[in-house]
This record gives sequence, C-alpha cells and structure tokens, in this order.
Amino acid sequence: MSRAPTLLCGVTAIILAWAGAAQAQAPFIHTAATTAATDDGTGAYRTQRYRNLFAERLGRSPQETHAKIERAYQRLFHGDGQEERVYFETGANENGTLAYITDWANNDARTEGMSYGMMIAVQLGKKREFDALWNWSKTYMLTTDPANPSRGYFAWSMGTDGTPRATGAAPDGEEYYAMALYFAARRWGNGKGIYDYQKEADTILRGMRHHPVVTAMPPFRIHPGDAPFVEPGTPWPSPNNRHEQEQAQKAGKPWPPQRPHREPRAVTVGPMVDEAHAMVRFVPETFIPGTDPSYHLPAFYELWARWGPREDRAFWARAASVSRDFFVKTADPATGLGPDRADFDGTPLKNWDGSPGSFSYDSWRTISNWSVDRSWWNKDPRQQALSDRVQRFLSSQGVDRFADRYTLDGKPLSDRHSTGMLAAAAVGSLAATPGQVSDDFLRALWDTPVPSGEQRYFDGMLYLMSMLHVAGEFRVIDTTQK
Repeated sequence: MSRAPTLLCGVTAIILAWAGAAQAQAPFIHTAATTAATDDGTGAYRTQRYRNLFAERLGRSPQETHAKIERAYQRLFHGDGQEERVYFETGANENGTLAYITDWANNDARTEGMSYGMMIAVQLGKKREFDALWNWSKTYMLTTDPANPSRGYFAWSMGTDGTPRATGAAPDGEEYYAMALYFAARRWGNGKGIYDYQKEADTILRGMRHHPVVTAMPPFRIHPGDAPFVEPGTPWPSPNNRHEQEQAQKAGKPWPPQRPHREPRAVTVGPMVDEAHAMVRFVPETFIPGTDPSYHLPAFYELWARWGPREDRAFWARAASVSRDFFVKTADPATGLGPDRADFDGTPLKNWDGSPGSFSYDSWRTISNWSVDRSWWNKDPRQQALSDRVQRFLSSQGVDRFADRYTLDGKPLSDRHSTGMLAAAAVGSLAATPGQVSDDFLRALWDTPVPSGEQRYFDGMLYLMSMLHVAGEFRVIDTTQK
C-alpha cells in the first residue's frame, strides 16, 4: 500500500480505482543448508562477515555504532508517547502482552509497521516486544471470517483500537512477518500456540502461494461476529496529521477530502504470488494488475528456499533470481529510480489516481532490498551498478535536500526531504562502489537524528532498520540464541 504521509485512503479506494483503470554483535553461526542444490553465493551468509560501514568507512567503533542503534530503538519503542515512540502496549490477553506500532500521522496500525517492528525486535533480541506485536497482529489483524475472501491473510490497516480500516491484505507485511518469525524460531526456539514461530511462518508462506481463489461481495468482516466494514466517505480524521491539513488549506482543497461514491462490486482474492512469473503481486485481488518492486526481497527468498515448506522451496529460489532481474528491468537507465508499481515485464504502471508511474514512498525501499541481497548473498554483480546509479543521481540533487518523490527520469514531484528515503539510499552503500558518493550517504545517515514528531513512523522504521543494515547488525539469524 502507499506509504504517503497523508490521511489513510483505505485499500478499497485503491482497489476500485485500479479496477476502473484496468477496465477502461558476534556473528551468528549457520546450520547446514537443508536444500541440497542451493547456491550460497559469496556474501555474508557464507562468509559470516557482516560489514559495519560506519566503522569501515567513517572510523566509528562497533561499540559506538551499537550504542547509537540502541538509543534509536529506545526512543522509537519506549520514548515520549507524544513526540518519539511508535510502539504502544495496550493490555494483555490469554497469550500475553498486546502492543502495536502506529503510523502516528494516520493514527492506524499497518502490517508493514507491525512486521517491521517484529524484525527490529528479533534482530536486537527484544523478545517481549516481538511477542506483544505478534500477539496484537494475530488477535486483531488476522482475517478469520469464512465469508471474507482474504481469510487467512492479515488486514493491512487497522485502527489502534483494533477496528478495521481495510479488509484486504498487503504482501509486504506477510513477507516481513514470515521472515521475522523464522528468525525468532532460531534465536529463541519455538514455543506453544501462536509462539510456535516456525509453524506460524510456514503457515504464512503456504498461504501466500496456495491461498484459494475466492470471490465474494463486500462488505466484509475481519472476524465472525464483527460488524460489516464499510469504508467512510472521508478518510479517518487524525489530529496528528497537521502537515497534510496545512497543504490542503494552502491549495484551497477540502479537508478531509471527499471520496466519490462507488457501487460495491465482487472481489476475487487469490495467492499473493503470480505463479507464472514467480513474483509477489501488488495485492492478492486478482483484478488488480502487476507487482510492487519494493515488495521483492530476494535476500529473504533465498532463506525460504532453505527453511520454508519443502514443497515451495524451488519456487522461492526461482523468485530470488527473477527479482534480481526485475530490479534491473525497472530501474531507469539514467537515474536508477524505479516505480512504485510495475507490470510483470517491468513496465511502470500508472498510480492509482491515474498519474504516470513514479518513484515514490514505496520505491524508497527498493535500493535497500537489492543492496541487502548483495551483502548477504553476493550473487548479482549488476547490483553495484544499480546502487551507483541511484546514489549518483540523488547526490547530484544534494544529499541533504533531494526530494522524496520523482518522475522516473528525475523531475522532482515534492519539496520534502525525507529521512526514510535517505536511510534506504544509504543502505545502497552495501552494494555501491566505495568512494566519496557512497561515503556521503553514510555520513548523512550517521548525522541524521532519530525521526520524531508527526512523520516518525515510516521514516523511523526505515531509519532504524537501515542503521542495523549499515552497521552489520541486521543478520541472518540461523542458530538458537538463549
């Protein structure tokens, strides 16, 4: 889903618009690979060496970088509730503590942020927070109503009170949930019920590939007994989203914006992957075309080809190779920028509002995705050129001021410089040619304060994960850590 710093529009509006358009610190020790015919590459998975670029290129000590990461974690997870943190505990149930990560500006919880929070927690060894986020996800976000065609998937957006903002799913959340759960199984071992991490991860991956194709007419429920979810005529108001309100007022536009009335139509939901192309889909609704390049996570797929359900391992190995080719196909030959969404052949798709495909909030993550793949597996030398191209272009715009949205050929579409985009671009230094340009991104990330205030959610999650990546502390966890 779009990560724009605006009021939540809801997945239904995007679905219907698309439908209309379609119609008109010590290294972890790896255990033996469980799949015989896998190529382990020459990256950190094989060598056990995770590069700390802050130490290697900026002269910072490992102790200094870890302390900086821990401070950022404490602010975003346990800092001031009004200005700093995005993690909130909210009581308990029979499975223990419940907690959510909130998109502060939009006052909702998203599978994206919940799964990012779990990934950060498992990388840093924070079991309480990991389990609390997973408990909230299973309790409120997992669709269990048999009449909902997305049954078995997680609703991508929920109010922080556990009521739905959407009834469809977004594959990026499912992907990070699965990977975080596999890592948890290897760090802490499997527990019982929802804390049998390996079993839960296997269930998610099986669902992503083997979900039945189901058609139904909305409105839908998340859980049996819920009231039917009907999207309101205006986005949910949030007192935290001052920036968008001010921008609307300057432009003379109504606030909150009105949505046009749309007649309900049948929705068909299937797997989250396109089998023929071996690619993750943008959404599992079958009438919405294409994929999202930032959902492509070959570094994770390689692990699923070893750890996932046996019947699916060959598929994920193929998906990793396909994604590497897809990054090359979608990157602009001059700027290296890729679109938020694209067809399976790499052709950029129009945005849901009908505007030309562009580099936007989702796209920020793509450079990080191929660079982490380069770091962990080192199977595709083209990734160095991809990172060089993007970093050179953004450097030409000014490392401290480049816009957070562009046309693919490099025309700015905003005047906002975003920490999250800077952070993801800095991860590109894991793959980029060493030198002044890539060092400038590392230095800028190091010097950037922890995001706070209205936009701290997406910026903050990307900032913290990027710090972990660049410091060599975001690792393949492949042994049980007690």
